[in-house]
Amino acid sequence: MKETTPSAMPPCFDRWCCRFDDVFKTKAEKREFRNYLGGLLGESKRKNLSEMARNAVGVTYHRLHHFLTDARWSAQAINERRLQVMNQCGQTKIQRGFSLIIDDSGHRKSGNFTAGVGRQYVGEIGKTDNGIVVVTTHLYDGKKSLPLDIELYQHSSALAEGKKRTACAEVSSA
Repeated sequence: MKETTPSAMPPCFDRWCCRFDDVFKTKAEKREFRNYLGGLLGESKRKNLSEMARNAVGVTYHRLHHFLTDARWSAQAINERRLQVMNQCGQTKIQRGFSLIIDDSGHRKSGNFTAGVGRQYVGEIGKTDNGIVVVTTHLYDGKKSLPLDIELYQHSSALAEGKKRTACAEVSSA
């Protein structure tokens, strides 16, 4: 059942999205950025493309999928712009005297079709199992946390040089 329309978002949503428009090259990319972000912020329990398209009027799975997989926009450019926008706003700007927080979150995952899945320590269950781990960084000033970045932890078995790679140190759970 279609629950929302992109035009039903509050006016501040479009104003915020407009700050990213110059990062995208086409009207379709700008539209799908809004649709994707609206889907992430929406009330669906599952945040996947099928659910996002199913729950919004005028949003299609095919266009969202193309936006994420084939369109030529840069995730790094979007993240850098997000940090600029957040640093310009009094509610989200980090004040002096902050801490850098580095956090890894592991989640159990069956199968091996998703990048980064492997036998590793999974914090969600407190032991080694098949799972996926992401590392996030935040700034914290005592009042608010500003998310900086997220990176998929690549298990040594997923790297071409494995454990021989000097820039990669695998953390042991022992």
